Amino acid sequence: MNSVQNIFFGIREYLSPVLKNSKFKETGCITPEEFEAAGDFLVYKCPTWSWEGGEPSKKRDYLHTDKQFLITRNVPCLRRVKQMEYTDEDAETQIESDGADAWVMSHSSRVSGGPIEEIAGSMDEDEDEEAEAEAQAKVALKAMERLNLQDQLRADQDQDDDDDGDIPDMDDIPDMDDFDDMEEEADPATLAPKAPTEADRGDKILNVRTYDVFITYDKYYQTPRMWLFGYDEHRRPLVSSQIFEDVSQDYAKKTVTIETHPHLNMSLASIHPCRHGAVMKKIIEKVANDEGKEEPVRVDQYLIIFLKFMSSVVPTIDYDNTISA
Repeated sequence: MNSVQNIFFGIREYLSPVLKNSKFKETGCITPEEFEAAGDFLVYKCPTWSWEGGEPSKKRDYLHTDKQFLITRNVPCLRRVKQMEYTDEDAETQIESDGADAWVMSHSSRVSGGPIEEIAGSMDEDEDEEAEAEAQAKVALKAMERLNLQDQLRADQDQDDDDDGDIPDMDDIPDMDDFDDMEEEADPATLAPKAPTEADRGDKILNVRTYDVFITYDKYYQTPRMWLFGYDEHRRPLVSSQIFEDVSQDYAKKTVTIETHPHLNMSLASIHPCRHGAVMKKIIEKVANDEGKEEPVRVDQYLIIFLKFMSSVVPTIDYDNTISA
């Protein structure tokens, strides 16, 4: 069944025309050139992300040879979705949307400061797309307000300008002779290691999974698409059932499916991009209408917002620490 489906998807993508003119503001979709610009910005903001070319036989001619897709490796996943403990800081908020079923935003009260704000939304095929995109965009805007991307860029520039002023005067640096009367302290690293006891073993050992996270350009939907390949604590590849343990149950086996990577000879878990454009369009519209914003979201910031949106699907895969924006 998967082979037939993959053939169908391949034919559909092959017959789809390449988006030439920017529709970033009108539809939330981006051209291959805009995808590359957004990818360059992501790599600039966080060097743990990088471009790769993939298999030569699977190269897309509408993308640069060495910029076929983005990847970040060894992203930690400390716990399973079912193990997540919801506290007052990690509350669930039920969002009502006209013409569509209610959907749940997990960790709605979590503040910014490292973790990515979660942007959740139901992606069932039977729901009304316009109402769904509207509801998702409202939550996404909260994350947008916390991003302060323009301020961050200016702060980065100011930091570069201040670097020269942080160099101390050489005369202010003390000589080693000034510390002759100090007693040398024992270095903890040289002490004999303490043998672990039974209490140190067993349940207290944290089995950390890791993931390689890919972002490709979907020619048919004209948006980015996320792919996942996981490893257990012994670096053995995860099977499908294990990967779904790290996916929100609202999306497992629905929005997230196992498909063939477009640039590699391997099957990976993929988050379907059918609603990405509609949600991004709503975000752009609302930011543009915000009177307090001098500049709307730029197209090169697309993937920063995209990754924050995707965190609602894979809340325990901690790729938020790869983003410095």
